[in-house]
Amino acid sequence: MKRFFRFALQTLILLVVALVSALTAMRFAIHGREVAVPNLAGKAPLEASRIAEANGFQFAVERQYYSPNVPEGRVLSQLPPAGTQIRRGWQIRVALSLGPQRVEIPDVLGQSERAAEINILRRGLDVAGTAQIQMPGATPDQVIAQSPSPSANSISAPKISLLAAQPALPQAFVMPSFVGQTLGSVSPLLNDAGLRLGTVATAASTANGAPPSPPWPGSVIVSQNPAPGGKTFIGTAVSFEVR
Repeated sequence: MKRFFRFALQTLILLVVALVSALTAMRFAIHGREVAVPNLAGKAPLEASRIAEANGFQFAVERQYYSPNVPEGRVLSQLPPAGTQIRRGWQIRVALSLGPQRVEIPDVLGQSERAAEINILRRGLDVAGTAQIQMPGATPDQVIAQSPSPSANSISAPKISLLAAQPALPQAFVMPSFVGQTLGSVSPLLNDAGLRLGTVATAASTANGAPPSPPWPGSVIVSQNPAPGGKTFIGTAVSFEVR
């Protein structure tokens, strides 16, 4: 009986060893046929096909996409990715580049800056930036130049730069002093300088406590607002205090 159990144990051990050997051999047989997928990116279809077949793979072109970086007719992407370990005989599927997508440059000359930006964005393009310049005779906020120009071709998804007319800045000058002059003599000077007469107030008299008299052309200016020497612009209203 003891001899029988010993024989059965030896038989079982031999079976386990045989099974492990078979599994190991099968594993080597399977994985021994696996190779790394070659990198076909940027290759022409004929060259990519030769490389794939030389490594034991099938080759197929499935799709085409626009690309601003990969030249037209070259491999843009592949599946499985390069470096993947797969068995020989599998198929590598690739997508080819159609090159940069050509777009039509809109003509936004003469449009307002806002309208031009909307027109550009609506076409899937971008505004690179807008510069402004004072241009005699041009309508303020009107686009007077663009780059690329409306006639440009073979442009791939460009950013369009705009140049718009800037509103004329008001003329600035130094505020003169009118203190010590009469109100009547100052009025024509204001008109000549492009200024306006603001409010006129009479300074209170401290001599006898009498109420101040209404201002008249002979009243003398004792203070002004804006003050003399400050920066002012055409159309500014100048207020006086007279006595």
